[in-house]
This record gives sequence, C-alpha cells and structure tokens, in this order.
Amino acid sequence: MSETPARALVTGANGFAGAAICRHLRDRGWTLRGSVRSAAAKVPEGIEKIVVGEIDESTDWSAALADVDAVVHCAARVHVLRETAADPLAAFRRVNVAGSRALAAQAAAAGVRHFVFLSSIGAAVAEREPATASPYQQSKLEAEAALREAAGGMVLVILRPPLIYGPGAPGNFRRLARLVAAGRPLPLAAIDNKRSLLFVGNLAGAVEAALACAASPGAPLALCDGEDLSTPELARRIGRACGRPVRLFALPLFLLKGAGSLLGRGDAVAALAGSLTVDNGPIRKSLGWSPAFGVEEGLAMTFRDPQQDAAR
Repeated sequence: MSETPARALVTGANGFAGAAICRHLRDRGWTLRGSVRSAAAKVPEGIEKIVVGEIDESTDWSAALADVDAVVHCAARVHVLRETAADPLAAFRRVNVAGSRALAAQAAAAGVRHFVFLSSIGAAVAEREPATASPYQQSKLEAEAALREAAGGMVLVILRPPLIYGPGAPGNFRRLARLVAAGRPLPLAAIDNKRSLLFVGNLAGAVEAALACAASPGAPLALCDGEDLSTPELARRIGRACGRPVRLFALPLFLLKGAGSLLGRGDAVAALAGSLTVDNGPIRKSLGWSPAFGVEEGLAMTFRDPQQDAAR
C-alpha cells in the first residue's frame, strides 16, 4: 500500500455521493477541496469549496487541482426522470466523457498521483448489452475508456456501484421510500428479481481504500453490500427501517410495464423489475475492501437521522 495522500479534490462535492465521501475522508483527517458548478451549491463543513462552472472538455481545473495529490471524480450528468435534451447521448458524452477526459489530463499534468472515478454498474450493462444500453450507461462506459487513455502515470481506480442508498438518497430509492412511508399500496408483489445495493457509507470506505491503492487494478471494480434483495423485499426492509407497514399486491409484470410506459416511467419500472447483481470478489482482492455495513444496518442508518429526507 502506498502512503496516503494528504489532500484530495472531490468533484460534485455537493451531491449525494460526493458529500458523503467528503464527510468520510474529512473525519479521517484528510484535507479536502470540493468542486461544484455554482456558487450557490453547499459542501460539507470543513471542505474548501471551489466553483468550476459547467463540466465539459473546456473546463479549467487548474485552481481546483493546485497542490492536490488525489482526485475523486463524482460529478456527472446523471439519469433524469424527464429528458429534455434533443440529443441525450451527446449531452451525456459532453459531461461524462469529454469532461472526465479533460479533468484526468489536467490532473496528470499537475502531478496528481491517484484518480478515483465513480462510474456505474450501468457501464457493465453497456459492455454486455450495447444495443439495450441507455445513453447514461453508454457514456459511463466511454468515460472509463477515456480515463484510461488520459490517466498517464496516475493510479486509476474505477468503481462501479449499483443503486446507492443512504440518508437523502435521490432517484428510484427516494421514490420507493416515499411511497412506502405514505402507506400507498404498491403493485410489486409479483416481481421476482435480485438486485445488489450499496450503502453510501460502504461506498465512502471503498473510495478511501482506492486512494491507498499502490497500483491501478486491471479492470473496473464493482462493489455492493453483499446481500441481494428482490424489489418487494427491499420495500419490506424499508418499511421496517422507517416504521411503516408495507402494503404489497400482485400486478402482472406486463401490466406493470405497460402502465410505466403510458406514464413515461418505463425506465423506472424496468429498474424496479429487473435483476442486476455484482460480486465483491475482485474488489476484495484488489483493494482489500469489504463492506463495513450490511443492508439491514445501512437501511437503519438511512432512516435514523431525523434530518434525512429519503422518505419525505
């Protein structure tokens, strides 16, 4: 293992994952700088904030990278519920591919030693099934390739998380938690799938392990909590964690998907109904990492903090 870097830049430090990573590293004595796109964005206490504006191939990272030993790149264009871009793939590529490539090239030129990239398990989907990949998934896979080309002599670690949850989690997890908390009957009982999950605290621990890695792993590293759940079981676990009864009924999957398509929520239904599991074996071997928290602990911590809003 190499000497731990003293200062790190975390991009997207105001986001769900970026803020959690900042808090984790800060609490372990790191000196951190967090980049955001606008001056109005807030970062965790004790983090130096720097505004970089929009992220693309022309972003100037020189001030953000000054005297930095490591970069944790969390900022990205993510899934949106209602896409408005005329060319979604081009919009994803501008931020996720060209923007990431520019950051890595500038980081390498500035003498940065470690670069950790928060990719997505969706990149593996794009690798296996390119014809069915979403623009977001495709952009994450292309970003990984761009970073390998631009990394130079940096230690590059690419992490591929599945669904990340925790206090304040956005996206499908938040929507499901809100429905459970509201006591709504959910038509999920007929879904028979398996999905890997990742508590944000486990993600932060994996980033810390990646920053201590002495050499670039040979491939992207998937990671999860170590227990795969069906969507109905996840709803039940959320209900137990937030103290709400869960009301599930069975709706045939073809009707559920049809309703999702009519309501413009086809992708969300596909995510709820599909299976996607990962194996911690490679990351355990490469980084010596294993999850500190199981799903039960992660969900309990998600709904324990009265300030969190995952179920509101």
